[in-house]
Amino acid sequence: MPNTKSTAISPGRLVAFLEEPRSYPGHPRRVQLVQTHASWVVLTQRRTYKVKKSVNFGFLDFSTLEKRRFFCAREVALNRRLCPGVHLGVLPISIKGGRLVFGPGEEVVEYAVEMHRLPERYFMLRLLARGEVSKTDVDAIVATLKPFYEAEDPGPEVTAWGRVGKLKVSTDENFRQTEDFIGTTITFPAFEAIRLFTNRFYRRHASLFAARVREKRIRDCHGDLHLEHIHLNRGRLTIYDCIEFNDRFRYIDVANDAAFLAMDFDFRGRPDFARHFATRMADALHDPAMLRLLDFYKCYRAFVRGKVESFHAAADGVPAAERHETRARAERYFQLALRYAVCGSEPMALIVMGRVGSGKSTLARSLGRELGWPVFSSDRVRKELGGVSLYTRGSPAERRRLYARAMTAKTYAALARYALGELHEGRGVVIDATFARGRQREQFRKIIQRAGAAFCFVETRAAGSTLKRRLAARARSNAEVSDARLEDFPALDRVFESPVELKPGQYFAVRTARTSEAVVSAVLKTLAGRRINHPTP
Repeated sequence: MPNTKSTAISPGRLVAFLEEPRSYPGHPRRVQLVQTHASWVVLTQRRTYKVKKSVNFGFLDFSTLEKRRFFCAREVALNRRLCPGVHLGVLPISIKGGRLVFGPGEEVVEYAVEMHRLPERYFMLRLLARGEVSKTDVDAIVATLKPFYEAEDPGPEVTAWGRVGKLKVSTDENFRQTEDFIGTTITFPAFEAIRLFTNRFYRRHASLFAARVREKRIRDCHGDLHLEHIHLNRGRLTIYDCIEFNDRFRYIDVANDAAFLAMDFDFRGRPDFARHFATRMADALHDPAMLRLLDFYKCYRAFVRGKVESFHAAADGVPAAERHETRARAERYFQLALRYAVCGSEPMALIVMGRVGSGKSTLARSLGRELGWPVFSSDRVRKELGGVSLYTRGSPAERRRLYARAMTAKTYAALARYALGELHEGRGVVIDATFARGRQREQFRKIIQRAGAAFCFVETRAAGSTLKRRLAARARSNAEVSDARLEDFPALDRVFESPVELKPGQYFAVRTARTSEAVVSAVLKTLAGRRINHPTP
């Protein structure tokens, strides 16, 4: 028998072996090596080989040869539940005559999972990119998952992982392991808002989580259910690559499993498919309460993807171009997680208003960056409509024309059109304008409500001395779009009407005499805290 107590071979030697076509049975003409944070995956014409890296991330431990052998076997057994016939078995990599070979030899040094290679063009991510996915295909996923979820009667070991204390093991771990990426792929305000949303949601909805355990909604699920793991070829649906390396990532609420695919549809720009899948899945399982948890679990799933992409971007040996793309993808996942935390799955208009010099434009731009939403500013829109150079302050006569009542009405009407355009496309939007008059706020509110979209007014506030100091500083700037200066302050301040007509759920104020990061963090935390009380889609 070969010796399985092996001395580790170097990653460089292993990669060279994996990249050599003559290493494989049948000597394929070419091979393609793909690297993830935890594995090397090799594609040949007919086969796929997956070799686990010697890594330990805490939640995943492949640090010894014996563990890699065990988890290769687990991968084969577990994946046969939803993709029978794809996983062929575990193939040893051995030293034979001083060379690495697949199969037996004098000493086993690694293991590979051997699979049939599925045609690339039929993975659902590719089909979606080509516009070849329909709601009928989404229904086929539901029809495949329904019996899979219902096939078992989970025991106490599985259902225990639905308790809040157990759920926090995974979410606390996520936050701990992501702290190193603050400032690179996730900002501190986003990190803090998502953590607040997660921990407060547990407390606010403890009874809902307890009910899920009682109803046995915690099952041995797939755990990694997203578009890249779904294959649809001539009506045959295959779902592969489930989680094998950590049982707690599979012993989850069916809502958690479904949320991953719904989140992926959102991430790929198809919220219509996300809604369709979630609704049909809840109906199929007779589980309407699933929808109350969906945004919570979508937030969790997007955050996990951001973390995993961050790990990969930081891994040794990743080419510079791939590192850049992976980091950008991580940022987008974290932005999506933040959006779920502050407004859920539906688009929202965030209206930043306030007196001149109160910091509304700075806050609006920062919120746009955090959430990945476009920002429309009244200062910019007004000058574009008036055909005026953005950074030129006109004469008094020109300013009177530009800020006349008719031009102001035209500016706010344009802001409403731009907002509706984004909302109708399923995207959120940030509006930056003074909204000094109650009638302006009321008109805007009604327009957004008629469109069926959510909205929130955020008023920026600062002391009068701070407002005056900021306005005085504008005279020394060549990059200021707004024409308001210190001499305009008394007149502009007089016409500002406090937003007493807005209800508490439609409005809150924030003081801006702090660092920009602190102000943004305060706004995001406030939005996340309000969202917790409204978990339904």
